[in-house]
This record gives sequence, structure tokens and C-alpha cells, in this order.
Amino acid sequence: MPPLLDPRNVYAADRAGLLAPVVRHFPERVYVPNSLSNTVSVIDPKTFTVTSTFPVGALPQHVTPSYDLKTLWVDNDEGNSLTPIDPLTGRPGRSIAVADPYNLYFTPNGRFAIVVAERLQRLDFRNAHTMRLHHSLKVPCNGVDHMDFTANGRFLLASCEFGARMVEVDVRRERVVRVIPLQSGSMPQDVKISPDGSTFYVADMMHGGVWMIGARSMRIEGFIHTGAGAHGLYPSRDAKWLYVSDRGEGAISVISFARRAVVRKWLIPGGGSPDMGGVSANGRVLWLSGRYNEVVYAIDTQSGKLLAKIRVGRGPHGLSVFPQPGRYSLGHTGVFR
Repeated sequence: MPPLLDPRNVYAADRAGLLAPVVRHFPERVYVPNSLSNTVSVIDPKTFTVTSTFPVGALPQHVTPSYDLKTLWVDNDEGNSLTPIDPLTGRPGRSIAVADPYNLYFTPNGRFAIVVAERLQRLDFRNAHTMRLHHSLKVPCNGVDHMDFTANGRFLLASCEFGARMVEVDVRRERVVRVIPLQSGSMPQDVKISPDGSTFYVADMMHGGVWMIGARSMRIEGFIHTGAGAHGLYPSRDAKWLYVSDRGEGAISVISFARRAVVRKWLIPGGGSPDMGGVSANGRVLWLSGRYNEVVYAIDTQSGKLLAKIRVGRGPHGLSVFPQPGRYSLGHTGVFR
């Protein structure tokens, strides 16, 4: 794994404007997988308009930047395929057959892709470029879906949406280390490491908040109530705040990493279903899909004001804002280091 720019801040390479040379000539776009339409909509963030929509495989769940930042992958879950997108043109290429790609991540050294095969309860380690299977790891995890890595890249923590638990995996050895049970009835979703690397934050859709799990001890340290249907987690560009999409109440909660508490809450006018997304390269706009409203929300990160509500296809899910700052991608809709 490339060394962190700042050992005290895993997001030091993600600060506003720090675009890697390979992405500087890519136009800024927002790529939206419409799960129930089997399409991807492309939004121009300057005009807040959809500029194109194209078909992909069945049930596209997320759009994932590749480790080397040169390709975007559409994770076609029921289509059992990955569709590449050229971020220069914004157009798709020929799909690659891959079993059950609900989500997609990359090992911190960039050698392997990790296809999150949710219904098969597997993490499939594949060649990061060809997607040829290297090793299929069965995990004791019903509904494995999201993950993040320790600061040194040695371990990953994955959520089990239907199992009320988390699973720790040794990345280099490609094996399960331990299972961390959560409160009964929990539905863990997105996972993000704290800037100092000490704590994993885990959204719990059923209990309406975020669990804190020690990155060394892998023990629960506490729980922060945010709102109904807590789902997606996105650090701010200055690594001070964690934006939490509370899908069940049409709101975004803002957690202070320093205080470990909610300091602001933004309500979407008229309600909504904010789900997955990302922060713009300059840090000024939080982009989120409206999962059950066939729209995408653009939210001002200073005021919480809704800047735009853009109509897209049915079931918009894991949208990706690209390009974003960072030297390499660890996957999902954009986890950069």
C-alpha cells in the first residue's frame, strides 16, 4: 500500500482540488446507476442536467472508480457483469462477465479487485484489470455489502446487512479473522474509517444511527443517533465532518469527527430518500441518489440547502462523482486515499 500523505489523516490525499494527474483532463460528471431501469444516467454538475442515458446489465447497483482511476465500473448485480465506462468520453464499453457484483472494492496495493457477491456470501478476489478470478472467499455474512480498510491497509471491515454483524478480513492472507456481532436487529450499511484511523463508522439503517468500532480492538465503542434509515457515509474534503444520509426521513446528518456527535441536520424540502453518492471535487456539493423518488439531490455542504433535484431513471442507487481528489481508489462509489 502506498504510504499515507499524513499518518494522522487517511484522507490527506482527498483534500479539495488535489486531483491526480491521470484524471485532470476528465470532465466532471455524476454517473447514476438506475437499478430498476437497467441504465446509467450521466449528469453535468455545472448545469444540473442529464446529458445522456445508456443501457447496462440487469440491476446496476453502484458505479465504482478503478484503483488506477482510469475506468469506472458499473456493478450489474443480477446481470452478473461489470460494464466499463471511459471517464474521458462518459461512454460505456463491452461488459465483462462477473458473478453477482453487488459492490466492488480494490485491495490497497492495487493488485486485486474485490467483488462483493452479496447473495453468494462471498468476497471474490480478482485481477484488478482483467477481473479474472484469483480466490473466492466465503464469508459468514448474510448480505455482505459495504466495507472500508484500516489505515495501514492490512484489514478490511465488511457489513452484513441481514446478519446484524460485521466481518473482519485479513486482506493479504485473504481470510476471515473474526466476526463482530451488533445489537439484535441491526442492518449495517456503509462503512468509513475515521481520519485518524482509530475508528470505523458503520451506518445502521434499522436503528437509525452510526456504530463506532475500534479499528485495533474491533470492539464497539459507542453509537451515534442520526435519523431513520441511516445509510451512506461520506467524509468532507477537510476531513472534519461525516455526512450521513438518513434515507428513512429524507435528511442528512452531519457528524463531527472531533466531537463524535451530530452537529447539524439538513432536511430535504418535501421529503425524499437520500441514499448513496459522493462529494464534489471542490467539496462544495454533496451528491446523493433519491432511491425511491427517481431523482438525484445536489446539496450545498456549507448551508445544507438543496441546490437541485434532477430527474433520472427508476431506483437510482450508488452514484459516483468523478473525478475526485485522491491518488488511488479503494472502490465503492469513491473511497480514495
